[in-house]
Amino acid sequence: MTVMGFVSHPLPPIVDESSQILILGSFPSLKSFEEMFYYAHPKNQFWRLLGDIYGVCVNTKEEKIRLLRNSKIALWDVVAACERVNSSDSNLKNTKPNEIPNLLGRFPNIQKVFFTGRTAERLYKKHFPYLQLETKLLPSPSPAYACVSFEKKLAIWKQIIATK
Repeated sequence: MTVMGFVSHPLPPIVDESSQILILGSFPSLKSFEEMFYYAHPKNQFWRLLGDIYGVCVNTKEEKIRLLRNSKIALWDVVAACERVNSSDSNLKNTKPNEIPNLLGRFPNIQKVFFTGRTAERLYKKHFPYLQLETKLLPSPSPAYACVSFEKKLAIWKQIIATK
């Protein structure tokens, strides 16, 4: 068990004026802190799912950012700071939200918000119940969410993301 205590989110959102979808996670994993990039754990399926949907292979940070920009997808997390013990969402305590309304105000082309897990969805709805954008829950790309196969996750992600 790695004890981190109270920590702040280390990464800015990946977003630009063409972004139409905002994908929100909860908070970066320990590996993402180490690598200073989103979904950095090698077993996390986030980048593989998006790569398969759009038919591109993404390995470097630059390729991942290009994939997001070309797909008109913005990426961020709901939590700006929290207490945590390890990478599990169940260990996020005393969460403080990111300024998602400000981000949406600066990037008005974003019309949909998708979540990579129930914790992200729950915290977004708790802190921002007044936001009127369409939201959808994606199956978690986390290696901890192994009860759904990659193929099933991919089919659901394709169906949701393709409706943009």
